[in-house]
Amino acid sequence: MALPPQINSVKMPDAAVAEATRPRKASRFNLPFLVVVALLVGYGLLVVWSAVANDPDYRFSRQLSGAAVGAVCMLLLWQVDYRRLGDLWVVFLVVNVALILSPHIPGLGTDAGMGAMSWIKVGIQVQPGEFAKVTVVLLAASLVARYGGQLDQAREYLKVLGVLLIPFLCIMTQPDLGTGLVYLFISAMALIMGGARPKFLLVTLVVGILAIVAVFLVDEFVFKYEKSPGVYEYKLLKNYQRNRLLVFLNPDSDVTSEGWNLKQAQIAIGSGGLFGKGLLNATQSTHGFLPEAPTDFIFCVLAEELGFFGVAALLALYVSLILICFRIASSSNDLFGMLIVMCIVGMWLFQILENIGMTCGLMPITGIPLPFVSYGSSFMVVNFMMLGLIGSVWSHNNASGKKGGYATPH
Repeated sequence: MALPPQINSVKMPDAAVAEATRPRKASRFNLPFLVVVALLVGYGLLVVWSAVANDPDYRFSRQLSGAAVGAVCMLLLWQVDYRRLGDLWVVFLVVNVALILSPHIPGLGTDAGMGAMSWIKVGIQVQPGEFAKVTVVLLAASLVARYGGQLDQAREYLKVLGVLLIPFLCIMTQPDLGTGLVYLFISAMALIMGGARPKFLLVTLVVGILAIVAVFLVDEFVFKYEKSPGVYEYKLLKNYQRNRLLVFLNPDSDVTSEGWNLKQAQIAIGSGGLFGKGLLNATQSTHGFLPEAPTDFIFCVLAEELGFFGVAALLALYVSLILICFRIASSSNDLFGMLIVMCIVGMWLFQILENIGMTCGLMPITGIPLPFVSYGSSFMVVNFMMLGLIGSVWSHNNASGKKGGYATPH
């Protein structure tokens, strides 16, 4: 390594030379990142407080507890050197499968509604599929990083794709299609950023679309049965899942359930105007027109109470967070670290676009929550854990002055 000019021109003690040439550690904390996170979390808590204030089915203290526990988890993960996790994809896969399938254990799992076994009771009620998002991120990043950014062999691509589909297949045993889609988008981001050939990705997309069509056709012509006069049931897709997709294609096809939800969501958003009706004044949710307002349709509560400028503030915070994460990913000196950050960014982008899009009729209605805003302590803790992983990449990727992981991103 070439010495600075002042060292070349003046004889310095060996200790001083070593200190001058030692690689500098990266800053332990990224101040803009922490400021944006604090503003986003605070804004989300304010909206949730207003949304649950008059609803006895929800407790704001639970959301606060989730934020507190999540903050501790974030700080702990921030201190972990993520590079030590790069070879543990098998461990992440095993832990992931165990988490997702745990609700099927007799006496442990509990029905989440609509026939989905998504929760477990361990003193408190926990959704393990949410926590599995963390292991899906680490699984996808560590597995794809092994190929050094050159996943260009069809056989290897299929092997990786097969492993990454395991979490999705496991979550569909509950079934939880919304969370399963999040897993798929995390995996897709890992493949895209990890050097998979474009034609492999295109073929995978086409096969996925054909699989969705096949499920509908098989359900319609093979598994459809009449549960009661005029009422039909299907085996591959739940009725509500099928209706959500059909309503997306034709919003007027169902005016009593999913179509009703969409119309009420649009009314809530439109009634907010520029400045909104004010906190605690969201009539659509208060009067029971808007279902699951603090969770699935929290964006509608925000739009109705705080209006266009309130929505713009939220979107500005999201954009700021994503841009900072892009910068952290690009500054990472190894592929594994970059993939961790980009998988998390992909997850957040999908959740944001899907949750906001479904309330406007631009995306199918799902149970995908809005990051840092929707009610749910498990969801809040998991998002903070993701922040901790990003912080670990930021603080450790240059800490030793050596490149970690498998390859330097180009």
